[in-house]
Amino acid sequence: MNVAANITPALSVRGEFPAIAGWHYLDSAATAQKPQAVIDAITRGYDRDYATVHRGVYERSAVMTQAYENARAAVASFIGAANANEMVFTRNATEAINLVAQTLPKGGRDRVLLSELEHHSNIVPWQLAGYAIDVVPITADGLIDLDAAERMISDQHRVVALAHVSNVLGSILDAKRAAEIAHSKGALLLLDGCQAAPRIPVDVQDIDCDFYALSAHKLYGPTGLGCLWGRGELLNALPPYQGGGAMIDSVTFERTTFAPPPQRFEAGTPHIVGAVGLHSAIDWVNSVGLNAIHAHETALVHECREALRRINSVRLFGPEDSAGIVSFAIHGVHPHDIGTILDDEGVAIRAGHHCAQPLMKVLGVPATARASFAAFSDSSDIEALVKGIDKVLRIFGQ
Repeated sequence: MNVAANITPALSVRGEFPAIAGWHYLDSAATAQKPQAVIDAITRGYDRDYATVHRGVYERSAVMTQAYENARAAVASFIGAANANEMVFTRNATEAINLVAQTLPKGGRDRVLLSELEHHSNIVPWQLAGYAIDVVPITADGLIDLDAAERMISDQHRVVALAHVSNVLGSILDAKRAAEIAHSKGALLLLDGCQAAPRIPVDVQDIDCDFYALSAHKLYGPTGLGCLWGRGELLNALPPYQGGGAMIDSVTFERTTFAPPPQRFEAGTPHIVGAVGLHSAIDWVNSVGLNAIHAHETALVHECREALRRINSVRLFGPEDSAGIVSFAIHGVHPHDIGTILDDEGVAIRAGHHCAQPLMKVLGVPATARASFAAFSDSSDIEALVKGIDKVLRIFGQ
């Protein structure tokens, strides 16, 4: 099937991504490729500029410390936070959610409200922290059913923790309404923003959420770095998550006092160059514009869904207006076989349960194939995907 006639105008950034030359990369929901600007920033960070932060009295350490803190301010501004000190650097978004789950005082409220489409990283931390979990269903088109959430919320819920954008379905949460529902019973709202931050504008103050977690590597930045935003008064009330250097005020063998947030939650030497790389990634995204990226990905999703809908044995999941993600299955073919055959055709997709096994059960499948787009994606990727699926169908006699 030829979809070349239905070409979606592309953002002219593909040439800025050296790793995808001659390759159709459709796995950005797992991790985004890096533009040359980010690669160069990371190289300079380890080459010309490298030094430790928050410790050295020499000039380069001071310069690198300023670069690290400038990165913190850039992330805070990127999601609309009022104060850079409300932004905590973690190893990843998973650790960010674990930090909240492990340190937030329950105050006699031991329940958390999740949804059927949550990533394991927004399920397991709450289990480990001893919360009882209530599960909000999803609608037929893959949205979190906030009408059901409104009926389910009670004064026993300490937290409502939801994906801002589903990593499987691409469905976008009405986050402001979710905040209203949580706060109506005095609960806090934590949003898993891993898929949202690279795709749609985020303003935590406008949303009125209480915590927001995101990941650098999905935002065109490096691996090994995540971010947790929390309201200042909430962070001030949380105890340290880990102990070590950099997070203390004073230490004796009898007693330790701790630094204020965000340093209180950043024990040990941080991922210095990772923060520098994330700052560069945010600058790059801002230069392109999140509204432009979202419009571009939305157009590609529409084009992809229309192309796949013409194939009788393909089943599509999620809403029509999903944010940059298209999950599908082919009757009689395991997604792993789809992914393997597509790889032979130079197309990279994700195949599996996507760390969302409860959602797979709801969808009635063991796994799905997932194509996910980014600013560098274009119609040639969709054409290659469809051509590869044609080969899948021939191999499996369909």
